Amino acid sequence: MTSGKLQLDSSNSNRPSVATHILGHSFLEVLESKKAKMRVAGAAKLVVAVAVFLLTFYVISQVFEIKMDASLGSLFARSALDSAIRSTKPPRYKCGISKACPEKHFAFKMASGAANVVGPKICLEDNVLMSGVKNNVGRGINVALVNGKTGDVIDTKYFDMWGGDVAPFIEFLKTIQDGTVVLMATYDDGATKLTEEARRLIAELGSTSITSLGFRDNWVFCGGKGIKTKSPFEQHIKNNKDTNKYEGWPEVVEMEGCIPQKQD
Repeated sequence: MTSGKLQLDSSNSNRPSVATHILGHSFLEVLESKKAKMRVAGAAKLVVAVAVFLLTFYVISQVFEIKMDASLGSLFARSALDSAIRSTKPPRYKCGISKACPEKHFAFKMASGAANVVGPKICLEDNVLMSGVKNNVGRGINVALVNGKTGDVIDTKYFDMWGGDVAPFIEFLKTIQDGTVVLMATYDDGATKLTEEARRLIAELGSTSITSLGFRDNWVFCGGKGIKTKSPFEQHIKNNKDTNKYEGWPEVVEMEGCIPQKQD
């Protein structure tokens, strides 16, 4: 009986106990549960990461779009402002004259000297022919000769009619060719040494005021060799101590206009 009991006990010792089965099963469940939780946590982290990325992308895109809209708005605003400024800005015409010249005309503007300080200025077709800046003006009568057909400059000279000799001026006037546009402006004094011959030669160019041009008068004139009538382009201010703008000299005289181009 004893050995039979021993055999029974021996056979029972080789089988897993009920407790072992229960423990093993519980361990597997716990392990699977942890794995499931880890998978859930990983998926949750991935979802959060994707959500953060999408949110960041959305915010950046919105900010960029706002900046882009602001930039475009600013650009369009500047463009509209520039267009408005251009549309309200008065146009500029050649030599700064007040209105455009018609076709086949040369635009010109000129001014006499100011006392004995600032020299005269002669501009034709937006090209300054004579001025103090160009350093080609002087006391007396300043003269610019222009081709009446092309507008090209032929010559620029000045003749001292206070301390100089009138003879070179007379010879110069005699050499002017037909069809030449002649522009003249005084500086300081343009009359003291003028002779009757010199005045007559200038009158033949279309001047009316040259016969009465006196000491320190201011005078500007535009005429031409071969002109058949008196020129409409002439301004003259007398030297008068009661009305002079400067001490001993009248105010500057200016003139602008459109010279008809010489036709064949």
